[in-house]
Amino acid sequence: MEQSLVCITVEAGQDLSAKQYFFMSVASDGQIDPTGDGALADGVLQNTPDAAGKAATLAISGVSRVKAGAGVTKGDLVASDASGKVVTAATNDQILGKALATASGDGSIIPVLLKLSGEATKA
Repeated sequence: MEQSLVCITVEAGQDLSAKQYFFMSVASDGQIDPTGDGALADGVLQNTPDAAGKAATLAISGVSRVKAGAGVTKGDLVASDASGKVVTAATNDQILGKALATASGDGSIIPVLLKLSGEATKA
């Protein structure tokens, strides 16, 4: 269910060949690495660069596939877990989008409407 993705090309900060559809953040060196737990993401990796410095395609807007780190319910506001996978947002997490399908558990791939606003959920 990828639709009208807006993507940019940036450099990978490491081997990301096993990180397709993970949330990514641009580091201070301009390269991308997986987003941390509850942190603000800059997009979702769409390809599989296998070394630092290789071209990485980052979806920054639209509906992207994202790999789940746990069960997620359709309609949930979502965030990143410690490895960059999508999980249901918890208090103080940065909201990265809305789940458009249900993920049965770790490793499921679901469509997410990206909303990379950085608005934290309220306690």
